[in-house]
Amino acid sequence: MDKMSELVRKPGAMKQLLLASLVILLIGCNPVEQTENKESSEILGEEVFNNNCAVCHGSQGRGLVSNWKVKGADGNYPAPPLNGTAHTWHHSPSQLLYTINEGGIKIGGQMPAFAKRLSEDEKQAVLDYIYSLWPNEIQTKYNKRFK
Repeated sequence: MDKMSELVRKPGAMKQLLLASLVILLIGCNPVEQTENKESSEILGEEVFNNNCAVCHGSQGRGLVSNWKVKGADGNYPAPPLNGTAHTWHHSPSQLLYTINEGGIKIGGQMPAFAKRLSEDEKQAVLDYIYSLWPNEIQTKYNKRFK
């Protein structure tokens, strides 16, 4: 008699075999790859943000001034924080992508256009990174509204 036959004949062995098979099946269906992709996207997004956005929006999107709603000495509003304390989360993903691509100069702002400076993957990664900066409460509101 082979080992498999011996195992199946033992009390509870079939149950253990089925349970082990189920665990293996579920591991194969686990969205670990999606989680790893998201994490790598956020990592890329942080790098792109630090190299292109932090100079105006501050470290970790905290902004550079205490009140971004007040015009500076140059007559322009400063870049708003992107960490969930300003209005960024009020805009849809397509609106945010439009702003990244087109900038704000056409509408009187100071943000340059990044359409040709960043790849599509880099732009999405920046959005993923910005989203990761928001508190859970803001993420939940955003998801209900746009996802």
